[in-house]
Amino acid sequence: QVQLVESGGGVVQAGGSLRLSCAASGRTFSVVAMGWFRQAPGKEREFVGRIWSDGTTYYADSVRGRSTISRDNAKNTVYLQMHRLKPEDTAVYYCAGQSSGTSGYDSWGQGTQVTVSS
Repeated sequence: QVQLVESGGGVVQAGGSLRLSCAASGRTFSVVAMGWFRQAPGKEREFVGRIWSDGTTYYADSVRGRSTISRDNAKNTVYLQMHRLKPEDTAVYYCAGQSSGTSGYDSWGQGTQVTVSS
C-alpha cells in the first residue's frame, strides 16, 4: 500500500501562484501514475492532472497552460505548481496514486485546502 501526504495549501490572492506537494511512502515502486484532483464545496471531485512514471503529463482544460505537474523520484514526491490562480481554483486538493495492475487510483491523500481570494 502507498501512503500519500499533501502539503503546501493555503490562502493566496487571485493571480498568484502556489506549489502543492505530495509525498509518497510505502510501496512506491508499484505506482505507475500520480494524479491531482480537487473538490470545491458543494461540487463533485474534479480531475486536475496526472503524471506517469515516464514523466508524461496530462492536464484538465481548466488548468492547462497555467499548471505544471512534476516529480522528484529521489524524494518520492510529486508537485503541482499553479500560476495565475483564480477564485474558482478554491478547493481541497488531493493527490492519488495508481498502482500497477489496477485500472484506477487506489491510494489517496487527506487533501490540502487552497483558497484563492479575489
